[in-house]
Order: sequence, then structure tokens, then C-alpha cells
Amino acid sequence: MADSDEEPITLSSHALAALQEFYGERDAHADKFEKLKAAAEEQHGAQQVLSMDAFTEDWNESQFWYSDETATLLAKQLLDGIREDEVIAVVSAPSVFVALKNLLNVADASAPKPKQVYLLEHDQRFSVFPEFVFYDFQQPIKLPAQLKGAVDRIICDPPFLSEDCQTKAALTVRWMSRSSADTDSRLRLIVCTGERMEALVTKLYRSFGTQTTTFEPRHARGLSNEFYCYANYECEAWKFKGEEEKDSKEDK
Repeated sequence: MADSDEEPITLSSHALAALQEFYGERDAHADKFEKLKAAAEEQHGAQQVLSMDAFTEDWNESQFWYSDETATLLAKQLLDGIREDEVIAVVSAPSVFVALKNLLNVADASAPKPKQVYLLEHDQRFSVFPEFVFYDFQQPIKLPAQLKGAVDRIICDPPFLSEDCQTKAALTVRWMSRSSADTDSRLRLIVCTGERMEALVTKLYRSFGTQTTTFEPRHARGLSNEFYCYANYECEAWKFKGEEEKDSKEDK
């Protein structure tokens, strides 16, 4: 049969509408991303409010963005009491990084700011930010030499709930952490990951004094796995779980 005799492929009105909606959403996300990229590249783009809306979650990369409230709370903790000689690293938590950028952008000019902020991330879309450092947990210390032993405040959200991923992410954290002998302040560490990783996480970060806290991170689109926040310090946003139970008993 000649090609000219073949029947043209037609779509139902429902299928056609769904296809048009898909292309419309794709184009809208592409437009948002280009605007964000332009803002990041412009000298004065830092004054614009950044949003995670331009970055769709890739579940194959195990990407689940925090809610704005959670991301902002964690970012505030990274900045609380910051000194201008301190360095912050955000590992596999880009929504916290974006919240951190927004807080720094609106901060009072006289407020102390970190010496440097780094985003360690596998997703190359975030390379639009100058703070981006490519990170693959399978190669936990394949990172720029200037990061070794140079970071004072770290938040880490390992992408996968596996012993292998959690262990390698912890190796990254240890490699980057500034020794207490080199500074008069203690490393601030926050680790956010699944509840079922609790025993492993507290073991991996025991040398930092890390414990399970009372704060439970929330995700923008919800998450079936229960999520915990682990840290090596207490603050207004959370207490250590054991301490909270002890205080409750004492109050009684």
C-alpha cells in the first residue's frame, strides 16, 4: 500500500486536550526556569524572591521538596548566630538552599552573613546558582579541595533511604566538617531523613553528638515515609526527643 493511501492518525478530543495541557505546563515550567536562570546570572538578580516552582521534582532522583515553612525554618537555623568567617554547606536539600538565599537577600545590611554558602547537588539544573557544586553520593569526597575541613554549618538530606547512601553522605559530612581544634565554635549539623534510618543516623553521626529531635520536616507534596530531623544541638525550633520526655516527666 502506498504511503499516500494510509489513513492519517487522529486523536480524540479528550486526548488532544490532555496533550495540549501537557505542552502548556511544560512550556510554563521552561519559562519559569529561564527567568530564574536570568535572575541568578544578573548582578542585581539577588534581590528577586526565588522559588522552587521552576524546578519540578524528579522522583527518579528521589526529589521531594520541603514545604516553604519547613525549608525556611531549617534555613533560619543555619543562619542563627552566624559569623562572617563561617561557611555553610547544603547537601542534597535544594529547597533549603533556595530559602537560605531568600533570607540572605532580605537580611539587614548590618546583619552578619556567612563567608560562603555551597549547594552540593546532583541535579545539574541547580548549576544556575554560582554556589552549586556537583555532588554524587557514590563518590562522597570527589569535591573541590577547598571544602575539606572548611565547613562550619551543614544540613544533609541523603537522597535515598539505604544504608549505602546514608553512610556515604555521612562520609561527605565528616570530610567537610571543620575540626573543633581549628575554630572556637562547634559544628552545627542537621540531618533530615526517614524515621527508619534513626538507628543508623545516630550511629554515623555519634561523634558530633547528633540526636533525634522533636521537629518533623514536612514536604510540599506530602511523603508516605515518616521523616525525622536529627541535629547536634537544641534550639527554639526543636529539642532532643529524650530531653523533651524528661522535661515532661519533671513537670508532672
